[in-house]
Amino acid sequence: MDVSVVIPLYNEKESLPELVEWITDEMDKNSLSFEIILVDDGSSDGSWSVVENIASRNKSVRALRFRRNYGKSAALYSGFGIAKGRVVVTMDADMQDDPGEIPELYRLVSEEGFDMVSGWKRKRYDPPGKRIPSLFFNLTARVVTGIRLHDFNCGLKAYRNEVVKNIEVYGEMHRYIPMIVKDAGYTRIGEKVVRHHARKYGTTKFGMERFIKGFLDLLSLSFVSRFGKRPMHLFGTLGTLMFLVGFIAAVYLGSTKLIHISKGIRTALVTDSPYFYLSLTAMILGTQLFLSGFIGEMIARNSPFRNSYEIENRINV
Repeated sequence: MDVSVVIPLYNEKESLPELVEWITDEMDKNSLSFEIILVDDGSSDGSWSVVENIASRNKSVRALRFRRNYGKSAALYSGFGIAKGRVVVTMDADMQDDPGEIPELYRLVSEEGFDMVSGWKRKRYDPPGKRIPSLFFNLTARVVTGIRLHDFNCGLKAYRNEVVKNIEVYGEMHRYIPMIVKDAGYTRIGEKVVRHHARKYGTTKFGMERFIKGFLDLLSLSFVSRFGKRPMHLFGTLGTLMFLVGFIAAVYLGSTKLIHISKGIRTALVTDSPYFYLSLTAMILGTQLFLSGFIGEMIARNSPFRNSYEIENRINV
């Protein structure tokens, strides 16, 4: 099979029939064998009934339904797990991504050897309240990750099948899939300018809080990527430095007290000095950083249940 098109969806019942038909026409026009994987992320508007109806008429459609809303990353991860195509293409269900871009994305991956090709919506039909924060978000992501992409969060992307089988997307990390791909050792990451359309049905499902979550996820992913396999390089260094500062300060205070005593000079108790408690605090914090500062992140990263999702229904899966 040439292409697997993975589409996460949440309350998009109006757009689904038209979107599936559009994708089918483009694939047939370019003589590509394909499958469409619809992942219903716990929709409450009757989207699953629409999916069932589409699947009954179009045998290229496979589908999963979550029992509740887990998020886009969960939907992508589950779709990647069952994708069979040589090239896996992801796109949003709101019809703002153009299926006409799929054949060229397929060619870039299958013929030019890219591990991943990310879409770039150079001309966007989103309101300023969404475009302006995205510019800042993408600039920050480029600086932190070192990956020169203009649009990290574009839903339209293409991957070699091997890539999606060897990456793990969880939480809100779908925004940083290029970084996850690079961290997994797949460095041939390209970019293609893609057409973007104004939303035809419904409203966006993402609010302003996504930018705060996105920034925090970027810091988390950057940290795990750099220090996940060598946490002592960070925590050990910080802990050791903080402990040494506190220890040296405590030794200085003690030495000063002993020198004064040896010379018969009356002086206050060491414990009367605020610097004693500051040095003691620094040593305690340094020890904690050294021993346990990274435990929480390591436990979360290695949890066997992080990508455990309850799938309520399946079609052709």
